[in-house]
Amino acid sequence: MRIRTLIITAMVLVLAIGAAFWTKRSKPIPVSLVEVEIGEVQRTVTNTRAGTLNACRRARLSPSIGGQIANLPVREGEAVKQGQILFEIWNDDLQAQLKLAHSEMSAARALRDQSCIQADTAERESRRLKELLAQRLASSESADKADGLARANRAACAAATANTDIAGAKIDVALAALARTRLVAPFDGTIAEVNGELGEYVTPSPVGIPTPPAIDLIDTSCLYISAPIDEVDSPEIRAGMTARISLDAFSGQFFSGQVRRVAPYVLDKEKQARTVDVEVDFLSGQSEANLLPGYTADIEVIINAHPQVIRIPTEALAEGNHVFVYNTDYSSVSKVSVKTGLSNWQHTEITEGLQAGQRIVTRIDRDELADGALVKPEHP
Repeated sequence: MRIRTLIITAMVLVLAIGAAFWTKRSKPIPVSLVEVEIGEVQRTVTNTRAGTLNACRRARLSPSIGGQIANLPVREGEAVKQGQILFEIWNDDLQAQLKLAHSEMSAARALRDQSCIQADTAERESRRLKELLAQRLASSESADKADGLARANRAACAAATANTDIAGAKIDVALAALARTRLVAPFDGTIAEVNGELGEYVTPSPVGIPTPPAIDLIDTSCLYISAPIDEVDSPEIRAGMTARISLDAFSGQFFSGQVRRVAPYVLDKEKQARTVDVEVDFLSGQSEANLLPGYTADIEVIINAHPQVIRIPTEALAEGNHVFVYNTDYSSVSKVSVKTGLSNWQHTEITEGLQAGQRIVTRIDRDELADGALVKPEHP
């Protein structure tokens, strides 16, 4: 009787364990599926840290001398033209010196004209007396005296001309001194920042101590991306290669670009991987699409591309180069090994193991997912 009870108890336990196992086994795993397709796969190199959108021309202008701000005709955000005065220090004394130099120039020119006219008159008189001397109608003494006077007047004319040149040089000196009190736009652009107010006193930056510029001028008509690339990837990148640009400010949007420059040196910053700066230009005028210098940017330089190949989402590829193929007849998955070709963060080329049209699991981070596991497609 006791033995019979034990047998019945054992059978009940076996049935309970089997039922529990079957219940667990029969519960399908929800998965997301994607169809294996034909398309292009590119091998790309991306930046290791965030890049920056820069202006091709940017001038941080500061006066070379100190003084009181007397003229500040521009404001932040204003568009300016090349040669336009942006900032001016009090310079009434220098303008007075310039006016004096111009007056000295006028006096020097008048004196030159006088001296040269006298020289011309004396030369004509000297020639006349020489002709009379040849005809024995004038004395040699008067002819010699006229010749000496002509040469003296010609020397005075040359001296007066030299004084005119000196007066011109004084004007140049005064203009140079005046130019040091002004900041002039070196190119057409937009005022990004103004540091200073009328009446304030400004001083040049001490040697080795950078200070904010008085005027920050940016040319937004030409923009490019500068981004760091790992030194391991940099040897494959060349100027002229095609690239894709993405900006955090324009999520989901990509811009076409072209590599303009690869830095000829490696950056070695403390606590950071060694990198090489790569610069990428926008193509097709996209740099004017409401973009602002300073935006965070990323680049993908296209190293190689294979068109019209079998490809899958890179996220569907498990470690060890295998995927889970969905079996429609049994609502289960099979673990299949594959061989891969080109790959990037979005797509991976499959050279062997899959065919176009098959459906595979895209989310492979489930521990219970295994060969033969029952699944339930979330998006059939």
